[in-house]
Amino acid sequence: MATTQRLTDRKREAIIRAAIAEFRSNGFETTSMDKIAARAEVSKRTVYNHFPGKEELFAEILTQLWQTSADQMALSYRADRPLREQLYELMQSKMRMLSDNNFLDLARVAIAATIHSPERTQDMVARMNQREEGVNVWISAAQADGKLKPVDPAFAAHQLQSLLKTFAFWPQVTMDQPPLSEAMQQQVLDSAVDMFLGYYQVAAKR
Repeated sequence: MATTQRLTDRKREAIIRAAIAEFRSNGFETTSMDKIAARAEVSKRTVYNHFPGKEELFAEILTQLWQTSADQMALSYRADRPLREQLYELMQSKMRMLSDNNFLDLARVAIAATIHSPERTQDMVARMNQREEGVNVWISAAQADGKLKPVDPAFAAHQLQSLLKTFAFWPQVTMDQPPLSEAMQQQVLDSAVDMFLGYYQVAAKR
């Protein structure tokens, strides 16, 4: 039983690796389950046994990319730690993900697929957005502790993450610019965190 399970897992991983290569090389629309099966050296039926369609397969790939930093992105708020230190750590995890070349390549594919056929990729985009909820949770906890001003956590989280994406995502995805240098990453992180806290942090009582 264990051997069969390992074989199934290996086939699934082979399918995902093959799909990544196909999506990166040919884009979302041109890639087919037949091509993925051929590259993975498995039958088309095997591919469909694991994934109902290429939308679900592509969403799974993006989910796995998010998972590489999921633990950090789900950083729990702690009242005994400095607010800025926690927020910087949370955004540093986000920056690592945005600087990953595989993630950037597949993000280009995802955006192109959404523009071409938004109705077919709504579920895929929804699953992508779920991976950003860790920041919302952290902000909510900080508000409950009286450290941040009351505002819609999703709105505030979107503002904060947009400060990073302006430098470390959109230029790379839309204009093919290289990932930021470490020095520039730190500059963007410092300024984003300070701007956010400068507006939303509740002043300490004297």
